[in-house]
Amino acid sequence: MKKRELGKSGIFVSEISLGCMSLPNDKEKAKAIIDTALEAGINFFDTADLYDSGKNEMIVGSLLKEKRDDIILSTKVGNERIAGEDGWRWNPKKAYIMEAVKESLRRLKTDYIDLYQLHGGTMEDDASETIDAFETLKKEGIIRQYGISSIRPNVINRFLKKSNAVSVMMQYSLLDRRPEEWFSMIHDEGASIITRGTLAKGLLTNDGLVKADQLNGFAEYSTSEMKETVKMLLEETANLHATAIAFNLQNEAIASTVIGASTKEQLLDTILAYEADVSQSDLKALENKLHLHKYQEHRV
Repeated sequence: MKKRELGKSGIFVSEISLGCMSLPNDKEKAKAIIDTALEAGINFFDTADLYDSGKNEMIVGSLLKEKRDDIILSTKVGNERIAGEDGWRWNPKKAYIMEAVKESLRRLKTDYIDLYQLHGGTMEDDASETIDAFETLKKEGIIRQYGISSIRPNVINRFLKKSNAVSVMMQYSLLDRRPEEWFSMIHDEGASIITRGTLAKGLLTNDGLVKADQLNGFAEYSTSEMKETVKMLLEETANLHATAIAFNLQNEAIASTVIGASTKEQLLDTILAYEADVSQSDLKALENKLHLHKYQEHRV
């Protein structure tokens, strides 16, 4: 498993990272997935305090505590749950972040977080206050680096230009190329991209047509366009799963692609796909056949 640097942080993460949101609540089943990831050389594990009301962090922490010095651990903050109420509210204020990180540390069974990410963001936020919280946590040694998880171009642009963020997590795949417009800006600001949604809800696997029947369109694709595009991709590729991963990792601005797995077998499929050969010429040919949409919202 190759590794890439997150921005200019000195932190090197595996090209495939494990998105822990999909881990089962059954600890033994989750352990089988975590162990498979570690055996494959995956060192980057991503969770969030929002996932399953913090229970996901607890599972991840308990399963990785013995490997803490060997792995890169990432979690997110910004979605505050209200005691006794369903749902959550957006809260990027410093006071909340400074308290929330303590709870994440407790659940994760660690005394530091490698990458702490703002889990969203709006143009109405006081970005300077949020950044001050992260910088304070860095100085205190509670976090090593910080980033933002967002698909909103204006939010990302402002956050990067005002901060020392090393990463931006965003949805990106063969079927959602909207972020490409911002790759150069992110790279020029010294940050790396962490992609999620790489397999587009399973559309970019060899079972893509089965998944297409279960979805009502995807990203900017209508239902019919989505099905036609997935059919074309399956016809044009020997291994769509492998092609989807290789497509994301071909860009130097991308440090890692987050892949979720709810079973050991799903993760093994991804590892095999990562190890498969995909030619650059085949990837380039596909680019010319796929739409390059642009975000229509969240723009000045």
